[in-house]
Amino acid sequence: MLKHFISIADYSKQEIEEIFSLTKNLKEKTKKGEEHHLCKGLTMSMIFAKPSARTRISFETGMYQLGGYALYLSPNDIGIGKRESVSDISRVISRYNDIIMARLFDHKHIVELAEFASVPVINGLTDYNHPCQIMADMYTILEHRGHLDDLKITYIGDGNNVANSWINLASILPFNLTICSPSGYEPNNDILVRAKEKNISNVQVLSNPEEAVKDADIVYTDVWASMGQESETKERHDIFKNYQINQQLMSLAKVGAKVMHCLPAHRGDEITDEVIDGPQSIVFDESENRMHVQKAIIVKLLGKA
Repeated sequence: MLKHFISIADYSKQEIEEIFSLTKNLKEKTKKGEEHHLCKGLTMSMIFAKPSARTRISFETGMYQLGGYALYLSPNDIGIGKRESVSDISRVISRYNDIIMARLFDHKHIVELAEFASVPVINGLTDYNHPCQIMADMYTILEHRGHLDDLKITYIGDGNNVANSWINLASILPFNLTICSPSGYEPNNDILVRAKEKNISNVQVLSNPEEAVKDADIVYTDVWASMGQESETKERHDIFKNYQINQQLMSLAKVGAKVMHCLPAHRGDEITDEVIDGPQSIVFDESENRMHVQKAIIVKLLGKA
């Protein structure tokens, strides 16, 4: 049966754990230099409406390490939903490639892409969610702690696609999640309601950063203005200025708490150099793990595990 990776909410706890187990195996092989061409002869289209260094590098390199080939399609190559209908693009690419990854603005486009595709589709990011990122993040936490028991994650900043995906994961895996955003910038309410109805995790939304980081094992942040919100940068800077992850705020978290950021970071805004480059930062571990987790997702979707 054809399966896509559009949202973490579509996956079970067992499936997520299987992806993490496969990630560990593939990462070990990569580190040892062991060939693992599980996707030899297979191809992946990478559709980018929204450019990204990490997404392109991690998927393209990962597919190469799996023995396959990834084709980069820029906004100039495919004007998705503009020059050609999403459904037509989906059906055509499905005839050429074995799997599709798309990094888009509009979430309805990734949903439509998957609806008409006859091959697996991976959500590389939309304005609504960012599932690959959060899978890499939680895998990194698991790697550092060895377990996910008694875990408190505090996300501080804009209630954006990353915050939404953390809440989705909290509806599948049990942990304590606090989202801390200024009034009017909270995460998607429908996702929040669903997570609270499932009652798998303790999920709360606060507006006070000092209160939010109390007892946190992980303090997580993201940019205050995402791509496409550049016109709001100054306004958002004024609104979010008290939501910066700095050493003073970190001193209020649990002793030994780790800091995470999905990158790119606007240093001096949402996070200081002292913190992102400091001993509590696991930012670059999570960045690396994007590639390893995505490889596991590709292998799983293609039935090559």
